[in-house]
Amino acid sequence: MSGQNLNAVFQAIGEGAFLIDTAKKTAACIVVFIFCFCAKHEDLTEYTAVKNLQTAGFSVAESAPAEQRTEVSPAQMRTLNRGEEVMKAFAAAYPDRIGAAEFRNEDWAVPVYGKRFYYAGGRLLPEELLSTAANYDPQPFYSYHTELPEWKPPDDASAARFKNAANQRQERPSRRSYLFFDTLLRAGDRDEAYKRVKSIRLFGWNVLVHYSIMEELALVEERINASAENDPEVKRWLANISSLSGWNWRGIADTGSRSFHAYGTAIDIVMKPQPGKETYWLWSAQKGVDWWNVSYSNRLHPPNAVIEAFEAYGFVWGGKWLFFDTMHFEYRPEIFILNRLPMKKEK
Repeated sequence: MSGQNLNAVFQAIGEGAFLIDTAKKTAACIVVFIFCFCAKHEDLTEYTAVKNLQTAGFSVAESAPAEQRTEVSPAQMRTLNRGEEVMKAFAAAYPDRIGAAEFRNEDWAVPVYGKRFYYAGGRLLPEELLSTAANYDPQPFYSYHTELPEWKPPDDASAARFKNAANQRQERPSRRSYLFFDTLLRAGDRDEAYKRVKSIRLFGWNVLVHYSIMEELALVEERINASAENDPEVKRWLANISSLSGWNWRGIADTGSRSFHAYGTAIDIVMKPQPGKETYWLWSAQKGVDWWNVSYSNRLHPPNAVIEAFEAYGFVWGGKWLFFDTMHFEYRPEIFILNRLPMKKEK
């Protein structure tokens, strides 16, 4: 065979190999796309609080090394996806204290000040507690919206469900592990928590808060004071504050859960009473009021500009909870990240 013919043969072989390789890669990409799409939409049916979060950089394609992989059910896959979302949200919310999320021991984990915590079905447990995970309840990672949903009086079935939920808070207190937040905020007991709080001046009141949120609160105050210059409603709200409290080593009223007040990362801004206005679901219940039937117009809400100022710097407002608490603001930037809600980046 001539040299010219040999060259033609080798060229044909090379082109054929290239086409086969290209076809393989294309097929692989299609398979990965279908897998990601299906996993994403399965996940959304169970976790409505994180709609489309995976499109914001939370990949479902990441996995353990090949030698560590095992077959997982659709339910397990949804849990793994949620675990990735939650742990990456924490890492993004507290980059100075939490390291990068990684997939280890068939679960997602993050190091908090060097101590590794696992998602563990939402329980946020260190490795030494994983064997007893069934003894703990998951942490709540809830839906949070920029706007309150339209108010609709609950029907009889809904009212009975809400009343039962309130009773359950007393009869069956939650059994959550606090070690994750204890470690994150370096406040495992009352004395340790007290060492982490500082006194600041907020809206003319002295209040104890965790040292890590002092700057955020200063920026919130600056924004609200600026609004008050042109907004009479905000100005009246400032003038009607009757008390302001922050750190208080205690649990959430009527439950066995530790309050974020115990860490100094929550504040209550109590307003002067207004006839016919309700502030807190439990206070309403204690007066014999059907708290689940209290419409927004009968709740003592801060002005929207105040709520938006707190939310801009990572504070959720308790007025958006089912068990409403309109005086309460709590620093939870991970909730905003999970719900794909914007926060201010600059400080």
